[in-house]
Amino acid sequence: MRILMVSKALVVGMYQRKLEEMAALPDVQLTVAVPPFWREKGHDWRLERTFTKGYELTVLPMRLNGHYHVHYYAQLGRLLDRVRPQILHFDEEAYNLSTWLAMRAAHHRGIPFAFFNWQNIPRRYPPPFRWMEAQVFAHAALGITGNEDAGRIIRDKGYRGPIEVIPQFGIDPELFFPLAESLHSRQAGRPFSIGFVGRLIPAKGLGVLLEAAAGIKRPWRLQVVGSGPDREAFEARARELGIADRVEFVGQKGSVEMPAVMQTLDVLAGPSLTSPRWKEQFGRMLVEAMSCEVPVIGSDSGEIPQVIGDAGLIVPEGNVHALQCALERLQDDLELREKLGKAGRARVLAMFTQRAVAERTVAAYRAVVHNEH
Repeated sequence: MRILMVSKALVVGMYQRKLEEMAALPDVQLTVAVPPFWREKGHDWRLERTFTKGYELTVLPMRLNGHYHVHYYAQLGRLLDRVRPQILHFDEEAYNLSTWLAMRAAHHRGIPFAFFNWQNIPRRYPPPFRWMEAQVFAHAALGITGNEDAGRIIRDKGYRGPIEVIPQFGIDPELFFPLAESLHSRQAGRPFSIGFVGRLIPAKGLGVLLEAAAGIKRPWRLQVVGSGPDREAFEARARELGIADRVEFVGQKGSVEMPAVMQTLDVLAGPSLTSPRWKEQFGRMLVEAMSCEVPVIGSDSGEIPQVIGDAGLIVPEGNVHALQCALERLQDDLELREKLGKAGRARVLAMFTQRAVAERTVAAYRAVVHNEH
């Protein structure tokens, strides 16, 4: 089966492991097109050729790079004619200009078209995006969504084709693995290590975590990984709470650096907050921590409870006291931490590895190509 996937997200090297797993499946010939870089909020994410075994990774120039809704690939038609895929997977939301143009190019050539949606809050887009979305829904052969809410939303909007709920990317358990030393030896002689990984904006809930940590009596440290426009405000809040000496803002880390970050933690907190325009769509940092047998605490925002399942603790979003109690519970109970850590690793191996995501994705393609839906 000849597959063409177009994805700006795949400039990130760590994500390319899914492609190697897809290419290793029987009867798969995979071509993947990415832009030379993706510009987001002033930062250029340049192509990392990290995991490239078994498939063709080609650069496809992008026009209007950095403009989420209106960027597009002027040379996609030429690539379709060269590869002649049996399915085109376009890794974008259905309402984007690039998705609509790609659908038209595929439809003109009689190639089944698949799109990917993360959007988990119902929105009615203005013209022409609403019209483009409707046409994509009318002609697409497959919709893949990263969470259950996104699947319900595209169905409510009129998409009648098959839907598969599959994370965009999994993780590599051979890279995200638990350290061999015991919890007791890790804990000896150092404070309880709390981690936060995410964009430094209010919606990610760092403000709630700072307040919760400030109430913990026994020694602790908080490592904040990420960048964003509100870093200075969060640093100021830590000073106001009198905890600045226990909170380390380490900035953005590369994808290949994240396993080492996770392995230093005793717990990872994902205290995301729902807003009228956003709620947590997946929470990749939770899966990375779980794969390292690091117990996780998540709020009940969006998809977080479905990701964690029974392999971590869930607290009401925005509830400082509940988050503090959950942190203190894990600080005090090494047995619970070990139990949740092992449950998290098992859940990742069953559901969230790159191999599992690759197998489910290719199975969805095959069903479309062979008319099995």
